[in-house]
Amino acid sequence: MKRKYFFLIFILASMIIMPQRASIEVKAISPQKLKDLGLTTGSVSSGLKVFPLETYMYLTPRNIANTQPVTAAVFTFTTKPAGSNASFTNFGTDNSVYFKSDVKGKYEINLSITTSGGTDDTTITVFAGKYVGVGNFDGVPAEYPNCMSCHGFTQKFVDIFNEWKNTGHALKFKRSITGTGYYNQSCFKCHTTGSDHDNVAANGGFDDVASELGWTFVLPLNPGKWDSLKTGFPKLSQLANIGCESCHGPGGEHTSGSFEAIGISGNSGTCAQCHDQVGYYNIGAQWENSLHSAPVWSGSFAQGTASQNNNLQNCIRCHDGQGFINFTKGKTTNTTGWVQGNQTHIGCPTCHDPHSNEIRTTPAGSDTLANGYQYSVGGHGQVCMNCHKLRRDGKNFATTQVTNANWGPHYSNQTDIYLGQNAAEFGTPYNSTAHSLFLTNSCVDCHMQASPDSTSPNYNKVGGHTFSLSNNGQDLTAKCQPCHGNKTHFTDFVATVDWDGNGLLEAIQTEYDNLYHKLKWYLPPVGVDSVSWQAVRDLNNPTINKAYFNYRVFAYDKSRGMHNTKYTMEALRSTIFALGGILNVETGITDVPMVFALNQNYPNPFNPSTTISYAIPEAMEITLVVYDILGKEVKTLVKEYKQPGRYSVTFDATGLTSGVYIYSLQSEKYSATKKFVLMK
Repeated sequence: MKRKYFFLIFILASMIIMPQRASIEVKAISPQKLKDLGLTTGSVSSGLKVFPLETYMYLTPRNIANTQPVTAAVFTFTTKPAGSNASFTNFGTDNSVYFKSDVKGKYEINLSITTSGGTDDTTITVFAGKYVGVGNFDGVPAEYPNCMSCHGFTQKFVDIFNEWKNTGHALKFKRSITGTGYYNQSCFKCHTTGSDHDNVAANGGFDDVASELGWTFVLPLNPGKWDSLKTGFPKLSQLANIGCESCHGPGGEHTSGSFEAIGISGNSGTCAQCHDQVGYYNIGAQWENSLHSAPVWSGSFAQGTASQNNNLQNCIRCHDGQGFINFTKGKTTNTTGWVQGNQTHIGCPTCHDPHSNEIRTTPAGSDTLANGYQYSVGGHGQVCMNCHKLRRDGKNFATTQVTNANWGPHYSNQTDIYLGQNAAEFGTPYNSTAHSLFLTNSCVDCHMQASPDSTSPNYNKVGGHTFSLSNNGQDLTAKCQPCHGNKTHFTDFVATVDWDGNGLLEAIQTEYDNLYHKLKWYLPPVGVDSVSWQAVRDLNNPTINKAYFNYRVFAYDKSRGMHNTKYTMEALRSTIFALGGILNVETGITDVPMVFALNQNYPNPFNPSTTISYAIPEAMEITLVVYDILGKEVKTLVKEYKQPGRYSVTFDATGLTSGVYIYSLQSEKYSATKKFVLMK
């Protein structure tokens, strides 16, 4: 028994004294990071463990066991290629170092860290190599050691090559030297494989092979330049693209058959080598300002075998970049024993297939909400919808007993609210606004609208790949204006119904805030501006459980009623009434537009019918007429006196031939015309 106690004490002491766990992060360094960090190396880095000869690798020490900071770190080379004089140089404030490879081959690096809890060591192996070129590009047969001289015999890689060969990455250089406009050698560092950035390196990249073969770039651009290069310099043509090695690292050391000597990553570092330079390529800076760049971690993500699936309750399919990629391919992710150091952030390759340059598609069945509702709308935004949805259904689950603080819906459930689904109901379904019918690409249309220009304090902090619509007092409303008029702030969107019953027509978000606080007041413990999940649990009343479910649903949507105003407000009001709450009921307030507007029809193209919506700010006689492309009248849809408001009409083109048609809205004071396409 004493031996058992001694063993337990020893284990506990070990856990207290040595909880730290050392890890070496190969740091991705973009052109922007070179500038921000004040580095003079002139060498970008993909963040892979495979990097070009005579360039720099950047390393950062991490403690991945807990939150104790690394107070000291010592990097040493365990082994280096024969003849190497590589050494470490410190930079930054987090004990980071860099070194320059001077001989190709394998470098083994040891790290010893110190934290308040003790010390720990770890080792990684990295490879410095030379470029070998793609092979088979644009009809030039692969020759060893080109990538496709080996991979061209495996269908998996042939399929990848065929996806890539017609993309902008593959053809950018070819199109540029044969096109018109501005182009020069400064573009080569991103549009070819292996060209030096600012650090001069001899590693078999495009610039080195061009020098070796005697090819030089001379203006002007002309259509024959590519054929001349391909015919006269076939070896060079296989580096004249953004090819395999631009993202996987140079393949020279991989040709011996070592799987370690080629890289693959789900992080954004490979893309940032070219797509992160503020003022030129802003995507990287925008993404850095997004929440996706700093993913949420929980120890619960390390799941047992039974939980490693891709259903809505699985954490890793959405909280890990590689986990989401696996989900899109119908694969599961083994997270047994994971710590935060294993996590891949939500980056470029998470949403964009790097081989096809297309938005990732998802498996059959992923277009279904937790309540079984299947959606087909969303366009490019469907990639967002895969994660931004409820993990529980509001009909059956919402009545179950609350068990803990995490019971119920999950965070970021915007898809359900946008589509008007999955809030718990109390007898009558809730109405919805028409956003999902008019926004072709849903989330993308609004949340990725253009960021303000460089004169704005919110430059690269809203819009684009920040996915944010508000920051520091600025709201992006450009996508709202075609339908809602010249509104520049979300506070300009005034409710057309006194939803909160206080006798005032206020901004939609103000109406929401007032309703939400009233709901909070009526939930247990009742009468205070807070909610106790323990009190809800102890009462275990199905109506209260449903109300608590809705309380959390709309909190996690975070749009404060903007995603789907009618659905949100009706659900909140219904929930308050179900709890015995009191609201003044005001009806008969109409939605009066501020401007005359004729909206683009939806869908477009269409067959056989489509919906045309329009808005008139005052009472007037209007006509809405469809014409063919020659101006011949096809059908009068509306000809009557209308009160101010928003209207829609369906046009049925049965019996008409495919083609472009025109629809025109006319009044004494206003007129508007648009085109639409009938495609049979």
